[in-house]
Formats: sequence, structure tokens, C-alpha cells
Amino acid sequence: VQLQASGGGLVQAGGSLRLSCAASGRTFGAYRLGWFRQAPGKEQEFVATISWSGDVTYYVDSAKGRFTISRDNAKNTVYLQMNSLKPEDTAVYYCAATMRGRWPTRKADEYDYWGQGTQVTVSS
Repeated sequence: VQLQASGGGLVQAGGSLRLSCAASGRTFGAYRLGWFRQAPGKEQEFVATISWSGDVTYYVDSAKGRFTISRDNAKNTVYLQMNSLKPEDTAVYYCAATMRGRWPTRKADEYDYWGQGTQVTVSS
């Protein structure tokens, strides 16, 4: 499966952005999907993951209550709605897909397919 992330940009603190990740392939609905991010000089960080059906989600603590991951299997797309953004959310955000690992799939090495990343910059 090929993934294409979009929706990043520059936003003021407190603002919102919605990231999208469009996938190719007919088996999109079989994959668990995740969002990761990497800030300059920092290690890649897990943000959120969603089950193949979309019924179950899991978030890093810093994203709980502010971010929402969702998917539309008919459109082969996964979303990350980000509200109440903070400067520390500034990073390149990546979407990823996997059929491996155990729930919740939080480790980057458990994902097989990655999008190219989209830059999110939050100004103070």
C-alpha cells in the first residue's frame, strides 16, 4: 500500500489542523493505521493509532483530548484532527500502516508502510 500525507501547515497556538493520509490499494480496510511525528533533534514519536474497523483508537498521553484519529475505508483515507495545538506539537507528521504487531501498535518498527510526512508548525 502507498500512503500520501497532506494537510500540514503553519498555525497559531490554540488553532486546529486536520491531516489526511490517502492510501492506494484495495486492502486498505485490513490495515491498522497510525500517526507518528518527529520534531527537529528529537526521536520519532508515536501519536495515535486506529483499528482496521475504526472502532478502537489509542493515543499518546500528550494527544489525548486534543487529537482525534479517524478513517474512512470507502475513501482509503485516515485523518488526524488536531485541536488546541501547542508549539511543542511542531513536527513532521507521518502516517503508517501495518497488519503486524499487537494492539495498540505503538512501535514504528511494527509498521510496514509509511507516507512521506507533512510539516506542522505551531507558532506561539
